[in-house]
Amino acid sequence: MAQDIHPAAIDHLPAFITEPGQTDYLFVAVVVFLIVAILVIGNLYFQLHAVPERLAHRTSKVQMEIVAVLALISLFTHNHLFWIAGLLLAFVQIPDFSTPLYSIAESLGKLSGRDVRMELDEKPEEEITPPPDNANLKNAPGSEGV
Repeated sequence: MAQDIHPAAIDHLPAFITEPGQTDYLFVAVVVFLIVAILVIGNLYFQLHAVPERLAHRTSKVQMEIVAVLALISLFTHNHLFWIAGLLLAFVQIPDFSTPLYSIAESLGKLSGRDVRMELDEKPEEEITPPPDNANLKNAPGSEGV
């Protein structure tokens, strides 16, 4: 039994208007389009959000970790100031202060007649002296009044 068109309806109905009980192809197409659009935009957002971390991989480990923490903070708080700070920190090369200081300390150790690295390497772990017996008696259980 064919359904008659309502008398108030126009003669030619658009293709996206379906009969009752039929599949609505426009609705299905819009849902698929929205799901794909959300996935693509979300992926682009996360790729853009990871730019400071990618740039920081050529810097020192500490600087890279600071940039990664700033990126995570900005991701969870939606505060873009942390992301901008991480991006700026990724572009700036922080000078290495520790290597010259270790070199100075090593040179001073050699000038003083002792090599700190050799002393640490030669000292075996078995040379640790036990505490004197008096210390053991004072800390022994049941010797509070002694």
